[in-house]
Amino acid sequence: MKVNSELHTTALELVRQRLNLEPIFIATTQRPQTERSGYELQAYANRLINLEGLGPVVGYKIGCTTPVMQQFLGIRNPCAGAIFDQTVRYGAVDIPRSGFVKIGIECEIAVEIGKDINPEDGSFSYSALNSCVSGVMAAIEIVDDRYANYSSLGVPTLIGDNFFNSGCVLGDPISNWQKLDITSIEGITVINGKEVGRGKGQAVMENPLNALSWLIELKRSLGQIIKKGDFVLLGSLVETKWLEKGDIAFIEIDGLGRLDISVF
Repeated sequence: MKVNSELHTTALELVRQRLNLEPIFIATTQRPQTERSGYELQAYANRLINLEGLGPVVGYKIGCTTPVMQQFLGIRNPCAGAIFDQTVRYGAVDIPRSGFVKIGIECEIAVEIGKDINPEDGSFSYSALNSCVSGVMAAIEIVDDRYANYSSLGVPTLIGDNFFNSGCVLGDPISNWQKLDITSIEGITVINGKEVGRGKGQAVMENPLNALSWLIELKRSLGQIIKKGDFVLLGSLVETKWLEKGDIAFIEIDGLGRLDISVF
């Protein structure tokens, strides 16, 4: 990757602020001006984050794939980010409040990728997508509003910072997922015993596989590959819910199971 000095400077500052849990602010003159340049910043910053100990990229998140999240963030198109090996958790987990600026959770359907998806593979029909997905699972995306002001920072810079992602919790993949109607399954978020939101798979671009198709096209445009063993979070069925120390929460999705998270 050819890196100019401006990209290098912005990436260093972005990663430094993220790892130090400083509210992220990037000077206007340093910010990427287009979404494509935001993804270029993301790719370079992710190399630095890997070197800082969060490990390689093992999955992806897609934000703003549902009307509820587009309205919540005021962003009308999907945006993707990477998820690092050391930020992936499984089952029921405890999360330290001190590890975040402002921790939030999202109720998501995720897919496990069963074979490499190359940019040269051509267009993907639903049958081709089916063959790429080896499993479907429930997921909690762990997000962090680590920004001084995300709305004024701009979408390209948010993309550069992996679009709020700070990790995830994954359930067990369901291999015979084709027996599920993933457009009609419903997910809920419950915090401290109170249901705070619910949504259906159909809200994700009318069919969750449409989000995966969108990511494949994005990766193709960037000359990147989605690898066998990667996973993809397809977008939140429920508006982001913020947690505080002492909160106990879970998400549950029809046919995919329940995941629990508590903040200490």
